[in-house]
Amino acid sequence: MTTRVIVEADGGSRGNPGPAGYGAVVLDAATGEVLAERSAGIGVATNNVAEYQGLIAGLTAAVDLGAEAVEVRMDSKLVIEQMAGRWKVKHPSMQPLAAEAKQLVTSFDRVQWTWIPRERNKRADRLANVAMDAQAGKAAPQEKPAAREKPAAPPSWTGATGVPTRLILLRHGQTPLSVERRYSGRGDAQLTEEGQRQAAAAAQRLGKLTDVAAVVSSPLSRAAHTARGVADALGVEPVALDGLIETDFGSWEGLTFAEAAERDPDLHRSWLADTSIAPPGGGESFDAVHRRVRRCRDDLIARYGGSTIVVVSHVTPIKALLRMALDVGPSLLFRLHLDLASVSVAEFYPDGHASVRLVNDTSHLG
Repeated sequence: MTTRVIVEADGGSRGNPGPAGYGAVVLDAATGEVLAERSAGIGVATNNVAEYQGLIAGLTAAVDLGAEAVEVRMDSKLVIEQMAGRWKVKHPSMQPLAAEAKQLVTSFDRVQWTWIPRERNKRADRLANVAMDAQAGKAAPQEKPAAREKPAAPPSWTGATGVPTRLILLRHGQTPLSVERRYSGRGDAQLTEEGQRQAAAAAQRLGKLTDVAAVVSSPLSRAAHTARGVADALGVEPVALDGLIETDFGSWEGLTFAEAAERDPDLHRSWLADTSIAPPGGGESFDAVHRRVRRCRDDLIARYGGSTIVVVSHVTPIKALLRMALDVGPSLLFRLHLDLASVSVAEFYPDGHASVRLVNDTSHLG
């Protein structure tokens, strides 16, 4: 847990109002290490609304990191002065955003509000500009924009606005470790013959889609092999992302549940009860996985906002994405079952709403 952090946030729009987006960076106050980045398009909005959304994203990331003290740095004099209580929040569109930010502030012991010139806010400004470009339909630098259809508009009763980023979540196919129900994290297990059949069936199903902007996957072979079939069927090149890798189970890698519980009974019991606890031997806690996957999700939205993306990964990262969409606690990790080569769908809207449209569908496996 990092107790003191710096939040740098920014937002803007192309036209004021126009296609808008925000960016936020959380830094370790002691070392300057980047702990989290957040970026997303928010549809058509003003600069001020986008700046508040960037602030909210940065504060939310600081809460997720367990920060106790925060210094907020922004080049928006308006937002800094309003949040410091020196200026009133008069505009109706900003009042609920200011209220949301002030509620987040109650999570910290201390908060400092600092105005900085724009040239000192380059990290957040860069993320905001990427989000604005994506919202405006511009391709990222050195990329060709993919021709695609937009996802369906949200049901009116959700209150969600804007075009969502749709994540089609595909778990990899079977491996020898999954057959024996062993902890399979960073070990690079290969697909079995059945796993290859499952991957081919998933590729046949998802290859019929016409609106996919990208196929991304964990770099581990079992996910990369599964992703390759989907990408080939769609005629795109898959992209490996470290943020989608499975949990590091440390020295429990390759053990069954019973074997790990017998080897380290107290630690294993504590690990199941507390998601901040990591497995022995340099393992990774579920909280750390959640933060890592959230950063990856935010990067995907910043790059492909408003598009459909096929995400090929593992049990824990996929559950983390579904947990974010459902806005629920870590108990979901232990209550949701995901089959091998199953498909789930989550959508994230630019106004912060999200929805889950499909979970653990294996109809393509026959």
